[in-house]
Amino acid sequence: MNLDFTPDELAFRDEVRAFLQAKLPQPIAAKVLGHKRLQKDDWVVWQQILHAQGWIAPHWPVEHGGTGWSAVQRHIFEEECAAAGAPGVMAFGVHMVGPVIYTFGNAQQKARFLPRILASEDWWCQGYSEPGAGSDLASLKTRAERDGDHYVVNGQKTWTTLAQWADWMFCLVRTSSEGRKQEGISFLLIDMRSPGVTVRPIITLDGEHEVNEVWLENVRVPVENRVGDEGRGWTCAKFLLSNERTGIAGVSRSKRELAYLKQIASAERADGRPLIDHPRFRDRIARVEIDLMALEITVLRVLSAERGGKALGPESSILKIKGTEIQQALTELQMEAVGPYALPHVPMAWGDRWLGERVGPEYAAPLAARYFNYRKVSIYGGSNEIQRNIIAQGVLGL
Repeated sequence: MNLDFTPDELAFRDEVRAFLQAKLPQPIAAKVLGHKRLQKDDWVVWQQILHAQGWIAPHWPVEHGGTGWSAVQRHIFEEECAAAGAPGVMAFGVHMVGPVIYTFGNAQQKARFLPRILASEDWWCQGYSEPGAGSDLASLKTRAERDGDHYVVNGQKTWTTLAQWADWMFCLVRTSSEGRKQEGISFLLIDMRSPGVTVRPIITLDGEHEVNEVWLENVRVPVENRVGDEGRGWTCAKFLLSNERTGIAGVSRSKRELAYLKQIASAERADGRPLIDHPRFRDRIARVEIDLMALEITVLRVLSAERGGKALGPESSILKIKGTEIQQALTELQMEAVGPYALPHVPMAWGDRWLGERVGPEYAAPLAARYFNYRKVSIYGGSNEIQRNIIAQGVLGL
């Protein structure tokens, strides 16, 4: 594979850089680069800027609002956005349910939902995991009973990211208990303002309200909000998860965090010797960097194959495993690089108050919380243990 950009690709990179310099709000970029908390408005503002430029969904087909970019152009765009401190596009609408709708939805669903996803007029959340049905997702028990032109939905979803902000949820429900358990699952789009929907916060280890329980009690959902045939939701679910796992790899963001790690490890310490000068620590940085370079090449190969019409398969599981391992390694090394300065700044679970007085450099403050938060990345989107099983079956034939 030729890794040198062509003159046209270099011109495209310059175009992206000029756009980011002119349009990316600096207060938002400062939050991203400083690992500060983003609010819903931060994401929406940036996504609407991208939408106005026509760049909100580069991977979508052109007829539905995509850009028609090559795999290399998409890679350049993501890399430049990450380096500049642009928030990632919130995945649930653009990267997850949007492709399901334009692939499996009918004309009315495409006309109704896709423009609002692109314009960030609707915020989406994912109703997949349940107590007892996470990695074994096909064991879900949330039921949808047909009642005329509606389904009546009862059940519970958990770990529902940012459901407190959501207008809609794409949800897997059981519409039949006959046959294989995968065959009785349907894919519904549920209005979160419907009577019977209750969102309850789950406060995570880093003190954030990021995930939730969602209770569904006699929620009436129009049959017209079912995507695909009844009992064929598992096909939609697998398609969506393949896209999610590829995105979880996060190469561009990891490259930014690697550069940040080198920066803070180069700061002078009490003994007058930067940590990066210590051979053992420098060796650990080098190992992560080598893994990240290999992952980047693999992602480019997958994107090139996808652009040629090849559907994503077990390789998305490979990207998910390695990408999340690298992300976790970077958060660990960043926290080690600032040492005890990270420790006092873990936010308490009941608010934004910090434990103790601020000590040391300000950039150290969010790193412990970020380390704790990133323990999740090897679990969501299908745990890494499950991904290894998928690779064993789909690649090795075991």
